[in-house]
Amino acid sequence: MSSVVQPIVWAKDRLQLLDQRVLPHAVVMLDCHSAAEVAKGIHDMAVRGAPAIGIAAAYGLVLDAQQGLDYDSAERVLAESRPTAVNLRWALERMRRVQPRDAASLLAEATAIHAEDLAQNLRMGELGAALLPLAATVITHCNTGALATGGHGTALGVIRSAHAAGRLKLAYNTETRPWLQGARLTAFELAQEGIPGKLLADGAAAHLMSSESIDWVIVGADRIAANGDTANKIGTYALALAARAHGVKFMVVAPSGTFDLSCPNGGAIPIEERSARELTEFRGTAIAPGGYAAYNPVFDVTPAALIDAIVCERGVIEQPDAAKIAALLG
Repeated sequence: MSSVVQPIVWAKDRLQLLDQRVLPHAVVMLDCHSAAEVAKGIHDMAVRGAPAIGIAAAYGLVLDAQQGLDYDSAERVLAESRPTAVNLRWALERMRRVQPRDAASLLAEATAIHAEDLAQNLRMGELGAALLPLAATVITHCNTGALATGGHGTALGVIRSAHAAGRLKLAYNTETRPWLQGARLTAFELAQEGIPGKLLADGAAAHLMSSESIDWVIVGADRIAANGDTANKIGTYALALAARAHGVKFMVVAPSGTFDLSCPNGGAIPIEERSARELTEFRGTAIAPGGYAAYNPVFDVTPAALIDAIVCERGVIEQPDAAKIAALLG
């Protein structure tokens, strides 16, 4: 049960990326012929979502290997494309262990990473959906579906699986400013598959929790520290605080590769900041006074104490802490 949406397609001598910047108004596939072009697609957010970034980077290494280009240079340009998503570093480290490091061997490993991600998503969808009550109403943030992964999705994969199992009443999805991944991408995926959804302004979530019965907030992750502190799209921390204040449960869904056991806690997670223009302009049109300053962090960190469950393909960690995470991951 994979999604009809396919954001990453390997085409022998090129990597095709579904350009998520123009969805839902157009469906455009970008052809990448080198690691540098893949890195640009990652940095410019044509492809986004931590698992999808890792998969794309793995294929980017293959492209340069096919042309006999320097492996270290390809790895470096890909590593610099997005600093917060640990899946990127994880995929590059896994590819580096491949021997011999020729195009055929690298392609086999990249293809395995892609296939394993889909299998992990399906397993997480099953585990997460089992935590929901019947006729569940949930809130999700950003886009964590097939567009952000190798297919099916992490947090949105749980919602997709819950719908298929007849356990979902309604999924509210936030706009997710400033890139509007929820309004453009999550709504697109839900509509494509007939899953009941409603768009929610980012600032309306706490009010919704106070006025309607919400069962779970379900989000993805870009990095999970050893103690369970979780970095995710900006606005996730605010959702977790509102959920705790209103008795709503909070679930993080991410593959085991998202855990960074070398990172002791959320304070050690680097938080990417992007251009002020992403806030002061919209599609090239100014919406703030010229030259006005802006603070534009892309991620925030939700403390483990606010998380009721972390779901990965290896199992469910309830009330996560360092000991429980170490026990599950071995």
